Amino acid sequence: MKRKRLLWLMILSVALIGFVTAAPASAARTVKVGFVYIMSGPFSAYGQFAKQGAELAVDEINSKGGIQGHKVKAYFEDSTGKPDVAIRAIRKLVYQDKVDILIGLDSSGVAKTVVPSIPQMKTPLIITHAATPDVTGSVCNPYVFRISVNLAQNVKAAALLASGTDVKTWTTIGPDYAFGHQSWEYFEKYLKPMKPGVAFLPQSEVAFPPFKTTDFSSYINKVMQSKADGVLVSLWGGNLIDFVRQARDMGFFDGKRQVLMTLGAATEVLTALGDKMPEGIWVGTRYWFLANDSAINKHFVKAYKDRFGAYPSYNAQGAYAALYTYKAAVEKAGSVNKQKVIKALSGLTVEVPVGTITIRKGDHQALTDATWGKTAADPNYPIRILKPIKIFKSTEVTPSVKDTGCKM
Repeated sequence: MKRKRLLWLMILSVALIGFVTAAPASAARTVKVGFVYIMSGPFSAYGQFAKQGAELAVDEINSKGGIQGHKVKAYFEDSTGKPDVAIRAIRKLVYQDKVDILIGLDSSGVAKTVVPSIPQMKTPLIITHAATPDVTGSVCNPYVFRISVNLAQNVKAAALLASGTDVKTWTTIGPDYAFGHQSWEYFEKYLKPMKPGVAFLPQSEVAFPPFKTTDFSSYINKVMQSKADGVLVSLWGGNLIDFVRQARDMGFFDGKRQVLMTLGAATEVLTALGDKMPEGIWVGTRYWFLANDSAINKHFVKAYKDRFGAYPSYNAQGAYAALYTYKAAVEKAGSVNKQKVIKALSGLTVEVPVGTITIRKGDHQALTDATWGKTAADPNYPIRILKPIKIFKSTEVTPSVKDTGCKM
């Protein structure tokens, strides 16, 4: 009996020792991050660049011990640019993969549909691309944050540029959904007070081609035959690439009209167009790799180029910056608990490659500068670069919380 009792005591002691030694390992669980971008179709370059930026951030963070000792694991889902697909992807990430944070969204139409459903999943979402003001405005909620320049900020910068030109009448060509229509509405809203004498063509005379358009010739003719001497172009991705190629062949860039492209400085677009992108055109972007001399940006640009052989786009920077923003929030909260992270993200100030940003408490929109520049050829770069670069401070271009319509 004594031997049996001694044997059981020894077994129990070994089990207790194993439990104690295993406890720290179980505490350092994996942090799961769900990324949702357009990964297929004509706009897939945006998703691929975002995935590269995310992978770079994951590897950097894990090589330095993870997030508060937790290893980071990334999960990628394809939204295909469709709201119903995006919602299914997000639900899979939350309920099946059990992610701690959601990052991504490319399309404004997708974001506007998806954002109202996020509180049901009780998981924070950091938007890095979709620009509709509504997600930090009329449909804002405590679970959703955006770290990139939104449509209102970028278009305010465009209006400031336009106010310094001699253009008398403006028209637009943009995608026929929220992003295109809101870009035009905000442009008129901001420019009218700056330059009261300027005119804007009525809705019936401007051009809003469907999202799936590949032949833009009829829309280009419509703009060229109008009386407008200024054109706001809010097309993006594959649409913008097709438009520029066709417009160039049709003489659109003949110097007879002032052209402002709200997202013309996306490196995805510049890479695809090469020397087909006209010089001397004002273009906007949410991040430009040569616009910030900070140590963080220099490191990011070099690390990205060394690994992927290209200069980072704003979507690559967005995904990269979002993971570092989440890391800063976890460190501020002292926990990966979702509710504590949400509280920490609100009002958070963090330095990322684009610069130092602050996520405003009232609407969860990042206060970040807007970057524009003129396209220029440079023998040192395989793409058109921006020269000169014009930075609009966040204080110049960001509407007040009161004006966004956000009610948390």
